[in-house]
Amino acid sequence: MTHPPRTALLLGGGGARAAYQAGVLKAIGELLPEPARNPFPLLCGTSGGTINAAVLAMRARDFGAAVGYLVDFWSNIHAGDVYRADGWGMAEAGIRRFFGRNPHSLLDNAPLRRLLEMAVDFEQLEPAVADHALLALSVTCSGYASGQSVSFFQGRADLEPWSVGQRVGAHVMLGIDHLLASSAIPFIFPAVRMNREFFGDGALRQLSPLSPAIHLGADKIMVISDDPMADVGEEREPGETYPSLARVAGHTLAGIYSDPLTAELERPRSAEVLAILPSQRLDHLAAEHVGALPRPVRALLSGSGALTREGGALASYLLFEPPYTKALIDLGHGDALARQDDIRHFLDIA
Repeated sequence: MTHPPRTALLLGGGGARAAYQAGVLKAIGELLPEPARNPFPLLCGTSGGTINAAVLAMRARDFGAAVGYLVDFWSNIHAGDVYRADGWGMAEAGIRRFFGRNPHSLLDNAPLRRLLEMAVDFEQLEPAVADHALLALSVTCSGYASGQSVSFFQGRADLEPWSVGQRVGAHVMLGIDHLLASSAIPFIFPAVRMNREFFGDGALRQLSPLSPAIHLGADKIMVISDDPMADVGEEREPGETYPSLARVAGHTLAGIYSDPLTAELERPRSAEVLAILPSQRLDHLAAEHVGALPRPVRALLSGSGALTREGGALASYLLFEPPYTKALIDLGHGDALARQDDIRHFLDIA
């Protein structure tokens, strides 16, 4: 006897770029004949995508409403909702940057905890599982002491934990700390202590991004990436000048968030995979809207080159402002509709 396809949604990417996923999900909701039915019983989040995965999981009994909430969430977010973006906050960040003996991070993301406490109600997860709207939510974090990539998951009781090399799956009761840890961009946001060690961005050391979904039994995986993994028709820029600090930082973050997924999508897989990718570079899109950042944030970043087109990659992770996030939503929505035939086939939509 064959069981219905166990379809997973894998959401990765970092920082503000996760708004792109809301646009893709908006298009998927429009294509579904029954918008309330959750087409992704397995939700796997890493880094900024963890927040989107958690919102979908808590509202899994009404997928359309969940997507609507995400679109509204990202359309109205501001930098001050995620990290201290006021003058004093940026002054403290500058002091930590230049004079701190052991600074934990560049920015203070205490506001993000308050935002997540309002957006994500973990008490709704078990009822969603009981109503068969959800099998599991997985949140991947990186242990700084152990070097392990740990996928903390909560869901149906018969789902088994795993340990393969440095990849671990732990069946736990999820909470806000897991979301904060998974989305803690290296150097930018602080790591979070959970149990025996400090955990940070789930994209670190995650050499097999599809692994959590596969271990949870997925035979179909939709991936929404926030970085184009193919030529998008732009000419290569000349590299005659020394790269700015922002360009080096952006290049490093791109290696963390994109390269492992790119490599895995090129390998043979046991599960059917559909990847939805941006049709344009998000760093260039960010450069068009960098003026929307609060003035104190722009002052902090100005010396790094992050406010220029060539340094836009760093800004693209920190630009939690509506002009940019709405542009990302529109881009994701358009990219998904351009792939609607593939999406219909993947989700068996008539």
